[in-house]
Amino acid sequence: MPDYKEMYITLFKETTKAISILQAAQQRTEEIYISDDTENNLILLKPHEDKKEKD
Repeated sequence: MPDYKEMYITLFKETTKAISILQAAQQRTEEIYISDDTENNLILLKPHEDKKEKD
């Protein structure tokens, strides 16, 4: 019979590692974004307008 406790502990540990890796990657990319000294580093896109809705 499988050791369900060991399976759960292994899954929990590996999931925690994966979350930590993703959080670190997000933090690094946010730091890159913040450290960019470009004045206009935020690009706003206009929503797509359907010509049929205007008529």
